[in-house]
Amino acid sequence: MLAPRIALPPAIDPAALAPHDPAARVELVEGETMGTTWRVRYAGRVSPGAVAAAITARLTALVDQMSHWEPGSALSRFNDAPAGSWHELPADLARVVDLALALAARSEGAFDPAIGVLVDIWGFGPPGARVAPAPWEIAEAVARSGWRRLTWDAPRRRLRQSGGVRLDLSGIAKGYAVDAVADLLGELGVRHCLVEIGGELVGRGWRPDGDPWWVDVEPPSGADVPPLRVAAHQLAVATSGTYVRGAHNLDPRTGARPAHVAVSASVIAPSAALADALATIALVAPPAEVMALDYPIRLIVRTNDSYQELLSRRLAGMLTSEDC
Repeated sequence: MLAPRIALPPAIDPAALAPHDPAARVELVEGETMGTTWRVRYAGRVSPGAVAAAITARLTALVDQMSHWEPGSALSRFNDAPAGSWHELPADLARVVDLALALAARSEGAFDPAIGVLVDIWGFGPPGARVAPAPWEIAEAVARSGWRRLTWDAPRRRLRQSGGVRLDLSGIAKGYAVDAVADLLGELGVRHCLVEIGGELVGRGWRPDGDPWWVDVEPPSGADVPPLRVAAHQLAVATSGTYVRGAHNLDPRTGARPAHVAVSASVIAPSAALADALATIALVAPPAEVMALDYPIRLIVRTNDSYQELLSRRLAGMLTSEDC
């Protein structure tokens, strides 16, 4: 087995060291949300029962706002709203929409929060599995979709439904929830934690033993590339890939599966929401464009019968000298 590459943070946050307690226990709390699991390790004096209850309530509130699987969520109500109607969004949903639309513009549509119609016709959404859509169905869905069909009034947190547009925040909602849980822990007085939801993670502070919170990113089975081990000090890590759930990513610009051969994309970013969305972009955009992004990224692509690892300049700069 290949030794892991070690990625270290570019800087240490002195403020994160101030409340460090070497005698604190590392507690573990976990549960289920958003069709997956959540897990939090933290160092602090707050009881696990209180922490778990607070996290569960926070995640329930987020699902009530941004789930496209729950018919009564704020997002579903927007999706079903009549053409021309304006909707004031709750605070969390508004923040996610604001970031998602900014990323859609920056990526020229490689990331798109208004992809719900396409997700449904491919059988990845609430209506359930179905045969692959015909070209005319894809073309029709693309015409009904897209972030440019949305009008966003950021100061008043209002979003206009142009008619038939369906939001799907699967490429960013879990990451946002990870950040929200870490922020919640800070409000509870817990400033040293590792939060994970469905493989999206963020680390805050340090472990009591002085180590960072380590995040191990395994390559796809059969890929002869080393694992990546990230010191998640004030950093988030997100991975998107086709090797676990199959090819479920869509290129919003064409309505079809991406034409290139990327099977795994891991991104390190200041927030889990950003890392989550960038990992989605990295599986859609051509590898050369992904490597040009100014973020630490590892891309694994299939080349005939083998795999190739691509490291962005920013990630290469984080690796310890023996891994370069």
